[in-house]
Amino acid sequence: MWSRRQGRLRTQAIGVEELRQRRREREAALRKARREQQLVSKRLLREDAPEEAGGQSAAVLLGEAEVQQFLRLAQRGTDEKEREKALVSLRRGLQHPDTQQTFIRLEGGMRILVGLLTSNRALLQLEAARCFHELSHSEQSAVAEACLPATSYLLTYLSGHSSDFIELCLYTLGNLIVESEAVRKQLLPQGIVPAFAACIQSPHVAVLEALGYALSQLLQAKEAPEKIIPCILDSSLPQQMLRLMQPGPKLNLGVAMEFAWCLHYIICSQVNNAVLLTHGALPTLALLLLDLAGAVQRMDDVGLELLACPVLRCLSNLLTEVPAEAMGQQMELRDERLVAALFIFLQFFLQKQPALLPEGLWLLNNLTANSPTFCTSLLSLDLIEPLLQLLPLSNVVCTLVLTVLCNVVEKGPAYCQRLWPGPLLSCLLNTLALSDTEVVGQSLELLQLLFLYQPEAAQAFLQQSGLQALEKHQEETQLQDRIHALQQTAAIHG
Repeated sequence: MWSRRQGRLRTQAIGVEELRQRRREREAALRKARREQQLVSKRLLREDAPEEAGGQSAAVLLGEAEVQQFLRLAQRGTDEKEREKALVSLRRGLQHPDTQQTFIRLEGGMRILVGLLTSNRALLQLEAARCFHELSHSEQSAVAEACLPATSYLLTYLSGHSSDFIELCLYTLGNLIVESEAVRKQLLPQGIVPAFAACIQSPHVAVLEALGYALSQLLQAKEAPEKIIPCILDSSLPQQMLRLMQPGPKLNLGVAMEFAWCLHYIICSQVNNAVLLTHGALPTLALLLLDLAGAVQRMDDVGLELLACPVLRCLSNLLTEVPAEAMGQQMELRDERLVAALFIFLQFFLQKQPALLPEGLWLLNNLTANSPTFCTSLLSLDLIEPLLQLLPLSNVVCTLVLTVLCNVVEKGPAYCQRLWPGPLLSCLLNTLALSDTEVVGQSLELLQLLFLYQPEAAQAFLQQSGLQALEKHQEETQLQDRIHALQQTAAIHG
């Protein structure tokens, strides 16, 4: 028969390790789910004509005869103005899905348009490129495939002198890349990665934003981890992307946002994140987060959430690849500054964009998971109560808050003493009353750790009818083992 002391030691040894393993498995599943969330989309440039500001309202349905007529005039019109006008009419027609289908089925139509794209007449070349841009925005993969003959020329024109034309080519390529594997197969050996690496040196903000968009589309291809990302990591692109994300007076939010998403897709591929770490990705991202938090405090926060989201994701995922003992050296920052900045964003999200709260909490979870120093920062800055105030917001937010608190409690008795006595136990009794299995399970794990390191909490739990709160979940199969373990621990320490 085991003694009381043996039982206590056995409970502590098994309980803590089992809880750690469960959380590791769950967080691995969550990371996988987050990696698979992508932002595949297409973009359309229609800023050249006021009447087109309404988007699809400017589309004109053209029949086969009209398409043929406009192509003939564009190719053989009496003067350049008539040819340009014909291309403008064709472009407006190509905004309509049915006209697109008519055009790609028309024999010789694509050959004529490619010929105009490669002509030495700048205005005709621009209008032809705009026609291809309209086609690239189609939701039909057959349309993107039909544009294949033009892609090599669009790639070549990225080395041109007109920033407007380069921007148009980049958005068109981005739209085609995401739609067609055949386009990607053709462009990779033709040097799309070196071409992008050259474009990132452009001084023009519009070109850089378009490049970030096209690159993000390329990075989301299904074959990207095997065939695309290794080439990108071998190029100058990672260093240049991080350069464009460095805080300072030259930082452009739009450009930084585009490349932050590119960085996110590279990190999520897990191809070779050591390259990014070598280039200083962690300190760059951390400093950018501090800079953005400062902008929030200055009330200069328009659009900041659009950049904060990918930056938080990048930091969260990179942290999982840095050993705990090396984290402080990598980030070159005081822990408290980063934690304080993160809480500025949590308050900002709470007021303006609650859907982004999980992004900040996920980073806080990864910061505190293996780092006693970040847990100490959380306590020294008195941030436990602000965390507890987030519990009622949603089941997802509640689960993440509880996970962060588990990280803190797991560090041992000294950390538990900072949480007890306090409002934690009453908050946990409230979360046990919820019906969400994930929330209740995380609450049970937190209570288990708290009882192991702070026996007085188990006594208070029993006095506040805690066992009765567990009865509601006795029939839930996923929770039965954890409930039984918690009852045993409460009985031993209570």
